[in-house]
Amino acid sequence: MPFTLHPRLAADTTIIGNLPLCQVLLSKEALGPWLILVPRKADLREIHHLPEDEQLQLIKESSAVAAVLEKDYQADKINVGALGNLVPQLHVHHIARFKDDVAWPGPIWGNTDGTQRDEALQQALTEELRAELGHIDGFSAAD
Repeated sequence: MPFTLHPRLAADTTIIGNLPLCQVLLSKEALGPWLILVPRKADLREIHHLPEDEQLQLIKESSAVAAVLEKDYQADKINVGALGNLVPQLHVHHIARFKDDVAWPGPIWGNTDGTQRDEALQQALTEELRAELGHIDGFSAAD
């Protein structure tokens, strides 16, 4: 069975590109930047369901994305989490957090108003992140 992105993730994000294992998405919510890594594997729900080599690859990709967010955006904290309560497809959130963001110091879930970036800002941030993530080995930008 081929990989397909969960409809909710597809609706709530913009595809930035691909790393060797994961598709990289940018949340449309006006917070962060907020990136989401989704392993391109069909019917995958949990990290421990991946073979060990792919678990390690996921950690490498996650760490590389977190480092870009920390360095390029001078985030006060990078929140990383794989919840999956509403979207069962395995996806790992990487959220650049700032002491002056709307939800600080609490978690973002349930502490934002859901405001989305306008299309022009979303596209500009997508292009900026494609350039920044281009320094990660194996990254390819989406068309």
